[in-house]
Amino acid sequence: MTRPITLFTGQWADLPFEEVCRLASEWGYDGLEIACWGDHFEVDKALADDSYIERKKETLAKYNLGVWTISNHLVGQAVCDHPIDERHKGILPARIWGDGEPEGVRRRAAEEIKNTARAAAALGVTTVVGFTGSSIWHTLAMFPPVPPSMIEAGYADFADRWNPILDVFDEVGVRFAHEVHPSEIAYDYHTTVRTLEAIGHRPAFGLNWDPSHMVWQDLDPAGFILDFADRIYHVDCKDARVAGRDGRRGRLASHLPWADPRRGWDFVSTGRGDVPWETCFRALNHIGYDGPISIEWEDAGMDRLHGAPESLAYIRSLNAITPPAASFDAAFSSE
Repeated sequence: MTRPITLFTGQWADLPFEEVCRLASEWGYDGLEIACWGDHFEVDKALADDSYIERKKETLAKYNLGVWTISNHLVGQAVCDHPIDERHKGILPARIWGDGEPEGVRRRAAEEIKNTARAAAALGVTTVVGFTGSSIWHTLAMFPPVPPSMIEAGYADFADRWNPILDVFDEVGVRFAHEVHPSEIAYDYHTTVRTLEAIGHRPAFGLNWDPSHMVWQDLDPAGFILDFADRIYHVDCKDARVAGRDGRRGRLASHLPWADPRRGWDFVSTGRGDVPWETCFRALNHIGYDGPISIEWEDAGMDRLHGAPESLAYIRSLNAITPPAASFDAAFSSE
C-alpha cells in the first residue's frame, strides 16, 4: 500500500524551515509534517498575512515536498494542563504565556488551537496533530487517594474545553489527531476509551498513532490500531527500547535525561527498538489506513543527519508490505 512518508519537523525546529525542506528532499522524503514552532509554521502569521501561506507552499514546491498535516503539540498541551508552570513558559509563544496566570494561559491556548484549525484549512491540509494536556495526569499514582469524582471532573474539564475547539474544526473541515501519550488526557488504552466517551465520539477528534509510548507502557501497538480503527487519523513512527532488568532501572525513567543508560527505557532509531513494526504495518493495511506515515526523529544517541535517512529507508520497506491475508483476523481474534 503506497502512502506518503513525511518527516515531522518538531525535532528540527532549531533549523530554518527551508533548510529542513532541503534536507528532507535530498533524503527522499515525500513531504513534511510541519510543526507550529520555530519558523516552520506560525499560526498567527498564517492568519494575519495573506502571503505567508503562499510562501510556505512555494518553498515546499521548490523542494518537491507535500504537506498533509501540521502539528501543534506545544500549545495544545496548555489547554487542559494542571498545574501551569515554568515548564509551559519554556514551550509556549510569549503571546500565549502572557502574564502566566494559569486560566488565562489555558484560554489563550484554546483560542490558538482553534486558529490552528483555521490556518490548516487555509494551507489545504485536513489534519492537525497535537496534545490536549490533562488536569488529572498529576493524580496518576493514585496517592494521596483519588476519589472517582476527581477523575470524572478531569474528563468533564477536557470535554468543556475541547468541544468548543472541535466546533471550529468541524466548521473548517479539519480533524484533530490526539497523540496518545503520557501527560495527556488519553495516554493508554482505557484512558483513550474514556476520552472518546467524554466528547460523544465526535468525528472531529481522532488519534495520532505513535507506538513508542505504548511499548514502554506494555501496551500492544498493533492491537491498538485494530481496536481504534476508525480513529487512526495520522501515524507517527518513533521507536523505543525497554532496557534489560537490573533491579535499578524503572519504567518511569527516574527523572533522568534522554539516553542516560540508567533509564529503564529510551527512544532509539526507528527499526532498532521493541516496536513490532511489521505487525503494526499489517494492522494499518488491515484497517485501510491510507494517510501519511510520518517519521519522528528522537534518538538522542544517534546523529539525526544519519538517523533520519536511515529511518526513511526502513519505513519505506515496511510501507511496501502487501495487505495481510484473512489469517490476520484469526491471529487477533483470540486476543
